[in-house]
Amino acid sequence: MSLTDPIADLLTRIRNATAVKHESMSIPCSKMKLSIVSILKKEGFIKDYEVIKKKPQSSLKIFFAYRDEGESPMRGLKKISKPGLRVHVSKGEIPRVYGGIGISIISTSKGIMTGQEARRQNTGGELLCYVW
Repeated sequence: MSLTDPIADLLTRIRNATAVKHESMSIPCSKMKLSIVSILKKEGFIKDYEVIKKKPQSSLKIFFAYRDEGESPMRGLKKISKPGLRVHVSKGEIPRVYGGIGISIISTSKGIMTGQEARRQNTGGELLCYVW
């Protein structure tokens, strides 16, 4: 299966799985997806993840976190940079998502990181998505 935008596919699968309250889901693994999922875990949007190594391609299993009421801590995901329209931001233009409640994920020359980390490291890059 060939995808033109694997990050949009990852975000859509996460959005759909949390909407129907799945405990976990599996997707084909890549370095970029792994970086995004590790940021989501560090920020508390997902419970955990694991890489399942197998041939021909490894897969990434994501475990979702839910509150006592059964709702996900992740209210929304929005893809910003698309294959047809790349969105780049400089260090001073990094947006705050919902006044700091959410995060922006940015691909920089120093790796994939949150907008807050990019501001601290004084670097800009491609704005991948917002999570709140």
